[in-house]
Amino acid sequence: MGSPMSADAAAPPPAKSPGGHIRLTSHSGGSQAPAVRWGAATAAERGPIVGTTNRAHRNVIGTHSGAYGVYRALAVAAGALSRDHRADLTNTAPTDVIGPHPQWRDPAAIVSLDPWGAMVADVFAEQIAAGIDIRPTIAVTKAQVILPEVGEAIRRGRLRPDGRVLLDTGAALVTKAALEPVWHLPGVARRFGCDETDLRRALFEETGGMYPELVTRPDLEVFLPPIGGQTIYVFGDPHGLADPTVELTARVHDECNGSDVFGSDICTCRPYLTHAIEEAILGAQRGGVGLIAYSRKEGRALGEVTKFLVYNARKRQAGGDTADQYFARTECVAGVQDMRFQELMPDVLHWLGITKIHRLVSMSNMKYDAITGAGIEVGERVSIPDELIPADAQVEIDAKMAAGYYTPGDVPDAEELRKVKGRELDG
Repeated sequence: MGSPMSADAAAPPPAKSPGGHIRLTSHSGGSQAPAVRWGAATAAERGPIVGTTNRAHRNVIGTHSGAYGVYRALAVAAGALSRDHRADLTNTAPTDVIGPHPQWRDPAAIVSLDPWGAMVADVFAEQIAAGIDIRPTIAVTKAQVILPEVGEAIRRGRLRPDGRVLLDTGAALVTKAALEPVWHLPGVARRFGCDETDLRRALFEETGGMYPELVTRPDLEVFLPPIGGQTIYVFGDPHGLADPTVELTARVHDECNGSDVFGSDICTCRPYLTHAIEEAILGAQRGGVGLIAYSRKEGRALGEVTKFLVYNARKRQAGGDTADQYFARTECVAGVQDMRFQELMPDVLHWLGITKIHRLVSMSNMKYDAITGAGIEVGERVSIPDELIPADAQVEIDAKMAAGYYTPGDVPDAEELRKVKGRELDG
């Protein structure tokens, strides 16, 4: 057995500080920053989103990479990354071209992402060559998705490999895109029906003053928030997404790490997600297209710590974990039942040019109302099959149906909700 690594050997390289004065972002920036005209007809007219720390070029609040900007700072402080590094975008172009669609030119339709974010290497090549640090906020690639539930569906005969959408190996062929959040603050304020000044102040104060430009730089209208983005998975030809005559099967899914990744059975998240993937594959095999839009909004955007606290509160309350107290326990801990506020969710659908979803694999009234409220037609709504609901998740599903979630069956009344119980914490 080798000798343990010494403390010196394990230490990171020394940090490389540029020294000099700290430049406060509350001061006005340089005159070389490109203008941003949200909702312009072309990327060139709209202008690039520049989240560099070079204040001469910077035209947004926040920095590139959103939530990962803190890790970038850590790498710079540790000396592992030069603060002057510029991304080499050679061969990073999207595998599939999305848009442009008419919604991209509507400043009210898309307010939480940059519709031109995948095209910057081409449309802003001249500015990048001139030294402006412009980076994509959207990346589009190809992949194979392998899930045990899909393999089981093949074995049971519900799915059949066709070599086009689904391979004999059980892998599904997808186009996938990752999207970072880019908020146009005037548009976000209008979407939520609040005053932009109030929005800016709340964002500033509730992040502990992390971004002073929110209140000192009203000329900067774009904010790169330090939150997780979203990923879309497209089964079939992505160009069919914008064609209302092509059957679209879609699910908008909010992150649930415990269920989605580790299979926790206290909720229906993974079963509903894998059911939606199966439906998306079937839809694509029928000549349509399937879509999964996956957003990082862990624990109803309350966070995983809060979610686990709620689990404990539900299981330990007098009478046990009952459906009639499902939402009440969340509100007791977090102050609200849900902070996802689906108002921004339809933006990704507008980015894809979607005007009609033929089959929406969702029971959520919040998602349905947000999608239809954004002018997107919804045909059939597909609920999760009863046999896919884990026993301990019956509390959740009954509580949601009683709260107005879509169901083709009977809605449980107050007496039935009191009878539905989950298992103990150590059960």
